Amino acid sequence: MLEQHIFREYDIRGIADVQMPSEGIRLLGHALGSHLYRKGARTLTVGRDARLSGPRLRDALIEGLLNSGMNVVDLGMVPTPVLYYSVHKLDAQGGVMITGSHNPSDYNGFKTMFGSGTIHGAEIQELYRMIVDRDFEMGVGTLSEADAVTPYVDELAASFSFPRRVKAVFDNGNGAAGIVLSRLLPKLNVDATELFFEADGLFPNHHPDPTVEDNLLMLKAKVAETGAELGLAFDGDGDRLGATDELGNVVWGDILMLIYGREILTRKPGATFIGEVKCSQLMYDELARLGGNPIMYKTGHSLIKAKMKETKAELAGEMSGHMFFADRYYGFDDAIYSALRLIEIVASSGKPLSAQTAGLPKMIVTPELRVDCPDNRKFDVVAQVREHFKRTHKTIEIDGARVLFEHGWGLVRASNTQPILVLRFEADSPERLRQYRTLVEDVVKQYL
Repeated sequence: MLEQHIFREYDIRGIADVQMPSEGIRLLGHALGSHLYRKGARTLTVGRDARLSGPRLRDALIEGLLNSGMNVVDLGMVPTPVLYYSVHKLDAQGGVMITGSHNPSDYNGFKTMFGSGTIHGAEIQELYRMIVDRDFEMGVGTLSEADAVTPYVDELAASFSFPRRVKAVFDNGNGAAGIVLSRLLPKLNVDATELFFEADGLFPNHHPDPTVEDNLLMLKAKVAETGAELGLAFDGDGDRLGATDELGNVVWGDILMLIYGREILTRKPGATFIGEVKCSQLMYDELARLGGNPIMYKTGHSLIKAKMKETKAELAGEMSGHMFFADRYYGFDDAIYSALRLIEIVASSGKPLSAQTAGLPKMIVTPELRVDCPDNRKFDVVAQVREHFKRTHKTIEIDGARVLFEHGWGLVRASNTQPILVLRFEADSPERLRQYRTLVEDVVKQYL
């Protein structure tokens, strides 16, 4: 039986060989197929990333899907954006991506797409109930295979024509994005240096999580060595983008969002943008100053996609590197497409990536800071911290507690994918940053 706590806010995720026995995943497939069958789906695509547990989980999941009467199209190993793309292109009503994303190599999980959205929240909890109650449809589905990479590569290659040749380094981190990048880059006007393109679920060179700066050290070094104009890094399933400029500075997801948004506003004045609670105040203020309509919302790919539809946003983004382009694209998070949009901006500017951040107000920010906290405690801790600060400070409660100070802010929120708290801080000076960070971290320690 599967443990309920692996059924999270916007996906199902846990330690594959401990929390995901094959029989439990077969039941999950049966529940998922039944749930989507009742919503009108008849064909689903299935993909997996490079993790070693992927083939076992795929076999069990597909067996359950077929038992519900669902027809399954197996895409093999692909990055998550290709799975999303397949739903748009292969006459499927939904898809399931087997991926542990940026989690450690022993994790795996399932992201489920239905139509153009992703199931989340109460729907994911409904799957657990269906498993417990054995509330299943019974049928005999069909299994086939398809190549979604070729049409994806062809479409992206046709969508970009860079006005000059840009020198860039691409760090795949031994994840699944290299399957696409190795075929796509030769079709583009890019002088590409490739790092760790071989898919390897053990991630032998560094962990594929571009939100951790230590994971970008080899990328920075190669950018400097080759004289590249920018470096680009991808997470394990290719839906999160990391970037460094030619000077070795990390350009975090919220500032990427500002760079993209600024370009979109030259073509679409007044455009709406969705950010999340970890994003810099600088991003919100600059997009508003340029005439945009930036909205702060919750973290999570499923939640953000739903908010984009509601607000008709042209772009949404997370500090973690998820970028969702409705402008000129399909609205799902795709780090490969996002990388090409960034190269396009750099190519058109005639200058390396650092020119895109020149002139911005100087704020001091931390990366995402992670504090271990058990899954069964983390939301309670955040609630206690929020109540503590509400007595003395304005506190945004959209997702966790974003505590506002006179010259900056501090955030505490519970991760929906790991047993951790996520903290981030921003201020207009190093001294104030240390002050705000110490104040918030001391309160967090009281409740851990």
